[in-house]
Amino acid sequence: MKVFIAGLDTETNTFAPIPTGRHAFAEGFIAHGDATRRPENYCSAQLNVWRRRAEERGWEVAESLCAFAEPGGIVVRSVYEEFRDEILADLRRAMPVDIVALALHGAMVAAGYDDCEGDILARVREIVGANVPIGAELDLHCHITEAMLRHATALVAYKEYPHIDIPARAEDLFSLLADAATGRTRPVMASFDCRMINTYRTTEQPLRGFVDRMLALEGRDGILSVSLGHGFPWGDVAEIGAKVVVIADGDRGKAERLARRLGEEFVAMREAIAPRFLTMDEALDRALAIDGGPVVIADVSDNAGGGAPGDATFFLKRVRERGLRNVASAFYWDPVAVRSAMEAGLGATFELRIGGKSGPASGDPVDLRVTVKGLADRLTQRFGQAPVEMGASAWVAADGIDLVLTSLRTQVFHPEGMTGLGLDPTRRKLVIVKSTQHFHAGFAPIAKAILYAAPPGALSPDFTAIPYSKLTRPYWPKVADPFA
Repeated sequence: MKVFIAGLDTETNTFAPIPTGRHAFAEGFIAHGDATRRPENYCSAQLNVWRRRAEERGWEVAESLCAFAEPGGIVVRSVYEEFRDEILADLRRAMPVDIVALALHGAMVAAGYDDCEGDILARVREIVGANVPIGAELDLHCHITEAMLRHATALVAYKEYPHIDIPARAEDLFSLLADAATGRTRPVMASFDCRMINTYRTTEQPLRGFVDRMLALEGRDGILSVSLGHGFPWGDVAEIGAKVVVIADGDRGKAERLARRLGEEFVAMREAIAPRFLTMDEALDRALAIDGGPVVIADVSDNAGGGAPGDATFFLKRVRERGLRNVASAFYWDPVAVRSAMEAGLGATFELRIGGKSGPASGDPVDLRVTVKGLADRLTQRFGQAPVEMGASAWVAADGIDLVLTSLRTQVFHPEGMTGLGLDPTRRKLVIVKSTQHFHAGFAPIAKAILYAAPPGALSPDFTAIPYSKLTRPYWPKVADPFA
């Protein structure tokens, strides 16, 4: 048996002003067939699982491209086509293969390609033929399209947000494909379109219980897999929105019935699972009323993990206007400010302009007299168990406010991005993080409380006002009942 593995992953905010090109992937991760021989990271974790599982069985592995870029704007067409064609060329050279396993995102959009994953899967299917199992592991924030469902044997999405289950879902996908390739099962997929566009927190009830029930259904009564693709709200594509995907063993009707039942249950929960967001002042008032700390406040509107620039200054300016102290805020994507801090050196005090560089959604830059408190030439933070590069980074302090500046654009995942510079967030009253939910796994153990705020920014969570041009069907919360 021969297993072909590859990965191409980025999440595209079609409204973001930052093009995703070759440099974005180079800053993320690119490996031309040798990702599993390098230290494991967020992008390569799935490929490492698949290689290990295949080699445990004595199967041959053919490894192709593994590439990742931080979420941003539309992918440059030539870059997408070059990466896609590298995977396809490697697949042709590896033929014949018995299994194809792909680490994809599900919400990648390139110029001329609204459905990159559907495009890749269709071309892979053309090469391997109708009978070879093809599987893709998808981010939970995916667009599940008809092309993806038609050309894949199995689609498996992460179940958790934050995505702490990437290796576990890779294990699930390998088992599905291996059983299909050896004739033990005959996977058939069905989906249900929930007609909902929003973000959802699997750490909170009642969605936590729904995810647990999905897990409990797998491996019973002919059900092989259950996925809930939450969808990615900031993608202007026709097939956007939350969808349930069920894989059954040889019984499409069973898959369709369960997908519909779970989808209708999810729709019925829509008001209960909708996240609530505070204004900046509401979040600050509530945080200050809580005894002790740290109180962690998520700035969800400037989350680089959703394609936002990561240099917005709205919260920083509000904290200064209110004269608050003992506050830490991270991460500000500002390579220019990092360079200045590096040049000034540890302990230096000087005038520094921070943030507000990417456009109107970032606000105006803030001028501060800062002291450089910590520097690192190459800093990482943990996402799950995998390190995420932050590049050269600096901790600067001004007027009782600590700021972490990075040269690589990334959201906040873990306190390591602060402690690696010497900044201890547990000693601050307020910790404001630019992230929507991925920070939760790392910061919940140290937080006295967690609040979610929506200042101005590129990722406004007003899902009724996103200017879609390609979506034609009704969706909640634009309408109260999308199935009426």
